[in-house]
Amino acid sequence: MTTTNNYYDPASVAGKAPPINDETDILIIGAGPAGLEAALTAIGHGLRVTLVDENPVPLETMGEEVPLHFGGRMGAAVSNRNSVLQTLLDARPDISEALEAGVDVRLGTAVWGLFAQQPTAAWIDGAVAGLADEENAWLLRFKQVIVAAGRRDMGLAFDGWDRPGVMGVSAAHRLATVYQALDAKRAVLVGSDTQALVTAQALVASGVQIAAIIEQAAQVSGDQTLLNQLVEQGAQLLTRHVVREALGDGFGVKGIKAVAIDTEGRPLEGSLIEIECDTVLLGVAAIPAIELVEATGCRMSFQASRGGHVPDIDPAQRTSLPFVLVAGDCAGVWPSKSLDEDIARREGRIAAHTALLALGAVIAPDEQPSIPDQPICDIAANRTAWVRATTLHAQNQPFVCQCEEVTAHEILGQQPPRYLQWTPVEASLEITMHNDTPNPDVTKRLTRACMGPCQGRRCREQVAALLGLGAGLSVEAIALASFRPPVRPLSMHQAGQVEETPQMNSRWDAWFDMPSQWTPFWLCAGEQTVARRRPETEPQSTALNHEG
Repeated sequence: MTTTNNYYDPASVAGKAPPINDETDILIIGAGPAGLEAALTAIGHGLRVTLVDENPVPLETMGEEVPLHFGGRMGAAVSNRNSVLQTLLDARPDISEALEAGVDVRLGTAVWGLFAQQPTAAWIDGAVAGLADEENAWLLRFKQVIVAAGRRDMGLAFDGWDRPGVMGVSAAHRLATVYQALDAKRAVLVGSDTQALVTAQALVASGVQIAAIIEQAAQVSGDQTLLNQLVEQGAQLLTRHVVREALGDGFGVKGIKAVAIDTEGRPLEGSLIEIECDTVLLGVAAIPAIELVEATGCRMSFQASRGGHVPDIDPAQRTSLPFVLVAGDCAGVWPSKSLDEDIARREGRIAAHTALLALGAVIAPDEQPSIPDQPICDIAANRTAWVRATTLHAQNQPFVCQCEEVTAHEILGQQPPRYLQWTPVEASLEITMHNDTPNPDVTKRLTRACMGPCQGRRCREQVAALLGLGAGLSVEAIALASFRPPVRPLSMHQAGQVEETPQMNSRWDAWFDMPSQWTPFWLCAGEQTVARRRPETEPQSTALNHEG
């Protein structure tokens, strides 16, 4: 006799998908040159086009150094959201053009995750984005997404780099040009590639004096014309130097000490120079902002010509996931692109054409893909040299990960967090020299480096460089610590705004109930609650011999 098993597992996620609040055909993330060009290209073909940009970023989020390293240099103007919004619209007039063309523009809206149906997420119907504004969070279904998230700056630990006033050069540029709220008058630029020099020149136009340019290499790698302009405007050029210490107090930077270094990055005795300033601009490396596409599952690789770890893309700006495209600086950073934003705009147009083709619009791309410049120097070796000279040879032990207070020696020694009352040992390069290729995610779990509120934006590249130094490997051989959603901070209040269905609320405590992995609670007698995990009686048919 044949019997039918109609048993239903109430702890299963089947049929418990959260409701989708909105839909669009093409989602574009980032309202910079690439994103705006993509939006203007995609609109007008009978498809819904949604453009989101997290600016104006809430002041509380800026304080967590997200999405950029703002370094406490936000002026009072950022607290006036209406004023900042108007400043943003004035700085980017294409936003108004996109609105008039019919694009659904949502400012002050961050994308904290992109999710697609796959074996481990079978409940997702199509592709879904997690969005959040200052108050709420919700889900939006889309068909194609173009990520134009821009870039950020590599962090660099030295004594005093936790003082207010030490910030990323890209963050300074955004505060000065988009928010008109940069609280800085006299700055020192650390790093000298073209991206850093371009931004420094823009800051000069905003009224910031560049007092000095500090470069650990023997010569400047950036555009010579820009360098000459900055020197003519009063900047002192110090090659073969690094910042020894940022001077000041809890209220901010008041100056720096710079020191000359030898070819191995060691400081030279008697070479200290003090420079008065109120801001230190970190321009060591422009890092493509890949965290969103990486967390989505797009394939990544280290490509020196594109500025480091970037998504693998085809000539149509398409990633390894066919519904995800990238454009602008998050697709790669190189000198000519920094000098000419039309390159980013062309990438935006190509991505829009690709998305339109995928959705059945008869649009044929007629533009050639962007070809990156050949790197002027070995960028992997250059970043390692900065970390070796500045961080490993620091006079004290500055925190590489400021959020979790982890030093370079603790990263190299793979030492557990201090709150576990671990007795620190003297770590050195030799401790990890004998290891195989180190795994940054293992380092994250052991030390908590990259696990703080900034989500590794200030330390991720430093950790990779340190692990490379410890293992005797190039940075390009070291994977970066992974990102996972949410890639933007969400408050509990925001997360609570994501709607739930009655089915989602049913039997949810089974997901957290350790005893139920031995005895499912729906087979137990008596009322099962979070406070009462163990049943009074265990059915013999389901009880296990725990000793076995």
